[in-house]
Amino acid sequence: MTTPTVSGQEASTAQPQYRVIGTRPIRHDGLDKVTGRALYGADIRLAGTLHGKVLRSPHAHARIRSIDVSRALALPGVKAVVTAQDLPDVTDKVADLVEGPIRLKYLSNNILAGEKVLYKGHAIAAVAATSPHIAEEALALIDVDYEVLPPVLDVQKAMQDDAPLLHEDLKTTSLGEQTDKVSNIASHMQFRLGDVEQGFREADIVIEREFHTATVHQGYIEPQNATALWDADGHLTVWCSTQGAFTVQEQLAEILQIPVSKIRVIPAEIGGGFGGKIWVYLEPVAALLSRKTGRPVKMVMSRAEVFEGTGPTPGSYIRVKMGVKRDGRLTAAQAYLAYEAGAYPGSPITAGCTCIFAPYNIPNVLIDGYDVVVNKPKTAPYRAPGATNAAFASETVIDELCEQLSMDPLEFRLLNGAKEGDRRADGVPYGRIGYLETVKAAMEHEHYRAPLEGPNRGRGVASGYWFNIGFQSSVSISVNADGTVSLVEGSTDIGGTRTSVAMQAAEVLGIAAEDVHPIVGDTDSVGYTNVTGGSRVTFATGWAAYEAAQDVKRQMIERAAKIWEISPEEVIFADGVFIHGKDPEKRMTFKELAARIKTGEPVVGRATVSPRGVGGGFGTHIVDVEVDPETGKTQILRYTVVQDAGKAIHPSYVEGQMQGGAVQGIGWALNEEYFYTPEGHMANASFLDYRIPTCLDLPMIDTVIVEVPNPGHPFGVRGVGEVPIVPPAAAIANAIYRAVGVRMRQLPMSPGRVMKAILSKGGN
Repeated sequence: MTTPTVSGQEASTAQPQYRVIGTRPIRHDGLDKVTGRALYGADIRLAGTLHGKVLRSPHAHARIRSIDVSRALALPGVKAVVTAQDLPDVTDKVADLVEGPIRLKYLSNNILAGEKVLYKGHAIAAVAATSPHIAEEALALIDVDYEVLPPVLDVQKAMQDDAPLLHEDLKTTSLGEQTDKVSNIASHMQFRLGDVEQGFREADIVIEREFHTATVHQGYIEPQNATALWDADGHLTVWCSTQGAFTVQEQLAEILQIPVSKIRVIPAEIGGGFGGKIWVYLEPVAALLSRKTGRPVKMVMSRAEVFEGTGPTPGSYIRVKMGVKRDGRLTAAQAYLAYEAGAYPGSPITAGCTCIFAPYNIPNVLIDGYDVVVNKPKTAPYRAPGATNAAFASETVIDELCEQLSMDPLEFRLLNGAKEGDRRADGVPYGRIGYLETVKAAMEHEHYRAPLEGPNRGRGVASGYWFNIGFQSSVSISVNADGTVSLVEGSTDIGGTRTSVAMQAAEVLGIAAEDVHPIVGDTDSVGYTNVTGGSRVTFATGWAAYEAAQDVKRQMIERAAKIWEISPEEVIFADGVFIHGKDPEKRMTFKELAARIKTGEPVVGRATVSPRGVGGGFGTHIVDVEVDPETGKTQILRYTVVQDAGKAIHPSYVEGQMQGGAVQGIGWALNEEYFYTPEGHMANASFLDYRIPTCLDLPMIDTVIVEVPNPGHPFGVRGVGEVPIVPPAAAIANAIYRAVGVRMRQLPMSPGRVMKAILSKGGN
């Protein structure tokens, strides 16, 4: 399938020509992946390994009166049992981890429950035994005395004054100030721009709607795993499936209260993450068991444990109010977002508030966000965390405004779309962005112009935004005698980033992508590198590769100058060739010069970056659906993703990210949800019952790569991984309305819900 690429008008006349960037080389890890040679976390096998299993709470909310492990310890083959009592006391400590300051008590208690269990599946104790079967048997011999408490499972109910409290010491922080109010509301934040009340008075049409979204899981295929070896000399080595080896190292240091210098984390290949493999779950437990036994301990979750014991994305309640003039100009927007944090504070509420109106230039905005604890697993990021929930609300209200104005929804977006210099509600002014270019590309796409014939069919559009992050990345590059280079980087490769990083180094050095041999190093092999997340790796680690390659280039120029006995300033480097400035007949390719470098004079380039020039990403999606009015089932007929990538380093990977994000968004929109019983038990904790889309549910997804270069990156890169999950739910909701005339305001829009809405016509 050919993917069109659209350049921004301003940038199109000055687009640089690249030799490597924009091509589609075979990914460096492809052969190992397709032949099965790649080693994942569960493939780690060390001599003398014990097997660990976790005892999990059968209750969603209960006080732990006592734990008796004596019967489990007496079982032949059992070598150790650990509980929260084996963890250091970190009650009064706060650490800056992953997404900001966090109370270590919460992080530690999520690893092994202390005084209370706060969700069904909460880890309580763990066993190490000579076989996984013995360990499993031992779990049944651990006696736990519970005082069962009423659970609270809904964000709105949790916010009520008479709701059961999860934490007796959690006081609400409001607008940055801690209050004396003990509640399930961990924090309240607010963004304000202009005068929202005046903006609504100026509006000719005002629409206010409420929305609900369910808890959903990232759906990665590989479960969490960890193997730990705590040596007698006090050094801890951990092998695991993670999105950030250094992030695991930091968390282990804080939870276990040992220096980072004594922790080595070796990342295995990762079978998906999407944000769900950033926080640790098994790693500290395996470490404690290893310390007690003096042997390596391996732990692998079952699928039910993944669903019930790791972090999904939050359920939410959102209320959106928007006002517009008759000419289509937006005058005001207001939003109230309450996100479920799960058992401990830390939902992606800030991101939701940042993204909800981000595609639009609205002069008057008021956004209130609430982070609320409920008796569900502690939430974790999921691909543009918080933004899909928010866009589902705002983009369906936008569609309803367009209907009342009798205005084409893409024309409306062109009129109101954000552009360079416009200010978001959180105060950040946009630099060069490509949102309007995505809208124009969508309008010009054959999909949008094609007739849609047949009953119960509808076409919907929606836009989405993700701000992307920079953070720290490190890369080292060494030149080999055969003219190839070895590149070591610290970013876990989830979506082909080994290659996108290597390609940026190759571009600088004027060599082929295949001549760069990239590996992902462990925490002892490369400089500090932040998590693979936030759409940062091709942007930030790619930038580190660019700088490390510049360092290599500088040293190679010095070597050429030494051979020719001229100054380095007299050496010209172009397209991978070193040229004598005064005698152009004298020239050496990169490979030729590498072969002449003497043994003992290695060329090693290195760089650590923390780039600030993050360019936010925008996308606009078009979807055609057909709804069966007798069952409520929604079939996706056609789907097109338009997205600004800044500069597509490897277009195939960009297309894959666009398609993959859209597919996950489709699943979120139509099928996926945690279904809880009133007691707080997840009733569908398997892929048999938690239904993610398969190839049978989807058409081929068309992609259009828009390229409006990000001026904050040497090659113009914008992160692409997260934007495409943001628009699908809203686009599908808008298409359903045009198909059968009902406005859907609850996710997922499953057949039963759509059928109920059709029968009652109760969406308006």
